[in-house]
Amino acid sequence: MKKAAREQLSRALSEHFNTIHETFQTLDQTPASSLEKFSWKEVIQMGEQISKEATAVGMLYTGETPGVKALGENMASYSNMLQGFLLLSYGSLVGAGPTLSSCIRKAIKQVVDSSFMLLQEAVSSYGLPGKTRKQSIPQLVGAVWEACSALKKTPATNVTAIGRAMTQVAVCMKDVIREMRELKPASSEPQEEASDEVSVKAEDKTPIDDDDSWDADLCNELSPEEMKIVHLMINVVSEILAVIKELIRSITALLQQETSDNCAISVDSLEKLLNLCQGIGVQVDELGACLYPPQEISAIKVALEKISRLSNEIETELINVKGYTEDFGIACTSLRGALRQLGSELGCPGTDDIIPKVENLVVRD
Repeated sequence: MKKAAREQLSRALSEHFNTIHETFQTLDQTPASSLEKFSWKEVIQMGEQISKEATAVGMLYTGETPGVKALGENMASYSNMLQGFLLLSYGSLVGAGPTLSSCIRKAIKQVVDSSFMLLQEAVSSYGLPGKTRKQSIPQLVGAVWEACSALKKTPATNVTAIGRAMTQVAVCMKDVIREMRELKPASSEPQEEASDEVSVKAEDKTPIDDDDSWDADLCNELSPEEMKIVHLMINVVSEILAVIKELIRSITALLQQETSDNCAISVDSLEKLLNLCQGIGVQVDELGACLYPPQEISAIKVALEKISRLSNEIETELINVKGYTEDFGIACTSLRGALRQLGSELGCPGTDDIIPKVENLVVRD
C-alpha cells in the first residue's frame, strides 16, 4: 500500500519537476527590454514564502505518516510557488549584465535544487519509520532556508555585482602577494665540495618515478638574485592592487551621480572594466607561478607586457566614462615606476618594451 502511494507521489513530483525545469531554462535567455521588470525585493519576498512552504513540508513529517492527499497537495502548492518564483526571477534579469545575471542564476539554482532535494526526500521517505524521517527532512528544510536567506545577500544591481567581482580580484591578488612573501632565500652556509658530490650522486640514484623526489625539487629556496626579483615583483603586484582599488573608488564616485536605476556609467563599460581587471588577475597569478625556482624570466616578461596593455585599456575606458581621477593617475604612475625598476633588474633583451606600454598611464586634465 505504502509502496503504491510512493509511486503515485513520485509520478506527480516528476511532472512538477519537468515543468519547473522547463521554466528554469528560460533563465539562460536574455529577457527583452520591453518585458516588465521585477525588483529583486519581490524575489526575496517570494523566497520567504518558499521557506514557509518548506517548513510546511517538514511539519507534515513531525508526527505520523502524512496522508497521500495532504502530501500531494503540499507538493503541488510548493511547485506552483517555485514556478512563480522562477518567473519573478526572470523578470528581475531585465537590464542585467552578464555578471549580475550569473549571480542571480546561481542564487536561484540553489533555491530550486534544495527544494527538489526536499521534495524528493519527502516522497522517498513516505511510509518509512519516524526516526528515519526526522533525521533527513529537517536537514533538507534547513538547506532550503539557507538558500532563500542567501537571496538577501545576492547583488540586486549591476553595480553591486561588478563591484563585488572586482573586489574578489583584489582579494586574489593579496593571496598572491602572501604566497610571494613565503618564498625563502637559499641557505648561505658554505658546503664542502665533497658533500656536493655525494649529493649529486644521491640524486642520480633517485628513481624518476618517486613522487617524494619531485616534492623535494619544488622547494621555495631562491638565490639572492632570484630573491631580489621576488621583492621587486611583490612591489609590482602591490602597485597593481593599488590601481585596482583606485579604480573601484573612481567607479564608486561616478555612481554617486546615479539617479534611480539610471547610472552615470553604462553596464557595458562596467563589464569591460571588470573583464580587464580579471585579465590582470590572471596575469598576476602567472607571475606568482613563475617565481618558483628556476624562475621563468621570459614568462614573467610576457605577463608584465599583458598587464601593461590591460592597464592602458582600463585607463582609456575610465577616461571615456569621465571617471579618471588624480588618485588613479598617481597609482598608475607608481605602477609604472615599479615596472621600470623590475624591467631594469631583469636585464633581458626587449625588457625595455615593458615601460613604453604604460607610459600613457598619466593624469590627464
